[in-house]
Amino acid sequence: MTVIKYIIFALISTLFNLVFQYFSFELYSGFGSLYSAMFFGTLAGLIVKYILDKKFIFYHVVENKKEDAKKFALYSLMGVFTTLIFWGTEITFDTLLQDPNAKYLGAVIGLSIGYIIKYFLDKKFVFIYKEDTE
Repeated sequence: MTVIKYIIFALISTLFNLVFQYFSFELYSGFGSLYSAMFFGTLAGLIVKYILDKKFIFYHVVENKKEDAKKFALYSLMGVFTTLIFWGTEITFDTLLQDPNAKYLGAVIGLSIGYIIKYFLDKKFVFIYKEDTE
């Protein structure tokens, strides 16, 4: 059941990411717009995914806002490598393919690869299960 929930949450997060990218392009389409859109999409997806993963995948309960901020920072740090995969794939598709929607296909592929890797990083380093540490 965890796998199914994780896939659904990854899809929800991907949707948030792509919607924020789309609206970012609607607001600004000049120099560097792809990078700006990827940043805002990543931020939106990150926040949504953190909340869903924390509550419904890893069942982590924070004791206070300070602990939550530390968890979010660590969660974000674990996402740096996977974000590079996602951004690299999206930029590659945008650069190599002539279709203006190619960047979105690259984003979906990059995010899919990244989320698979991120699950294992989060499980091991962010939301450490007690069974895993004993």
